[in-house]
Amino acid sequence: MGRKGHFASERLKMEAARELGIADKINQEGWEAVTTKEVGLVVRNMIKRGEEALVKEAREKE
Repeated sequence: MGRKGHFASERLKMEAARELGIADKINQEGWEAVTTKEVGLVVRNMIKRGEEALVKEAREKE
């Protein structure tokens, strides 16, 4: 098990999965049923969200 802060929260992962339309699959079958491609899309979605949050934060500081 990793240290706190090293892994994405389940809530954030599920939000990304919902946006991609795979949340029902995860709820019914678990993360084990998700393909590598789908996991990659979830990660990409989360990275995009993080980048957008950083840009927003930087603009608010200006």
